[in-house]
Amino acid sequence: MSEPMKLSLRVKAPLKNVHHALTDPAELRTWLAEHAEVDLPDRFGFWGRYTPEGDRPRQRLLHADDHVLRFVWRLDDEDTTVELALEEEAPDATVVRYTQTNVPGWQAAVMEENHRALMHTFWALALANLADHLEGRPLTGFCDFTSPEMRNQVHIDAPPQAVYDSLMKPEEFRRWFGANVDIEPRVGGRFAMGGFDLDPHPATIVDLEPGRRCSLRWSDDMTSSWELEGSDGGTRLTFVQSGFDEGNPSYGSWMGWLSGVAELRRYHEIPDWRPLWLEVHLEGVPEGMLSYE
Repeated sequence: MSEPMKLSLRVKAPLKNVHHALTDPAELRTWLAEHAEVDLPDRFGFWGRYTPEGDRPRQRLLHADDHVLRFVWRLDDEDTTVELALEEEAPDATVVRYTQTNVPGWQAAVMEENHRALMHTFWALALANLADHLEGRPLTGFCDFTSPEMRNQVHIDAPPQAVYDSLMKPEEFRRWFGANVDIEPRVGGRFAMGGFDLDPHPATIVDLEPGRRCSLRWSDDMTSSWELEGSDGGTRLTFVQSGFDEGNPSYGSWMGWLSGVAELRRYHEIPDWRPLWLEVHLEGVPEGMLSYE
């Protein structure tokens, strides 16, 4: 049996505020799901278009107190157990520790073999949205599991050139994204998550206008494109994913990019920025790929 998936992050908010955001249905509808119903200690559920297999609530509450929320989430006709544990780090800072059992390892997540494989990036995006919500920042967005359209636009409070550098300079990209990367910044150049040594099938840069836009084509012909435009003293970032089978959309990779964009915004906008993530454990990730650990 695989080890539980684990993520830990620091939220700049009092523990009671974080607990409220995890257990109040109106709060959950702000940062997690389209629909939510909560009646502790008996019921905890969320569903809708922003939730994998979200046609109905599939959660069963196991435990809830002031520091721990634990529930079964049935996915692919199998039970997984989710736990969100809170730890006060300071009066205005809380560590959130997430675990989930019966989640496939990293390789299955890359292949997006089932709904459980989506949990790796689903919770990365959801918890980044939780942090921004509690810190009074605009959310990066959601993944709509009812639509094949993958397009997102955010404002970043930094000049376009600074944002471009953080997307195309490997040493900067590694800092905010939390994974090693090698980049050859030219048309025809390689873009390798994990680095050239660990990525046998890197993306190819198929379009590049320095300071403004870039398109990457992956080995499965999917294309990831971003464009920068000056806006209100900052940058409007438009990110698009295309070229995939619309009958089987690449939701996992899309949520991975969206959670990355959330950290990119924080990297440029929060004074004395530190990575949001304290711990990332994904079974089967090649050694040296992640830079948070």
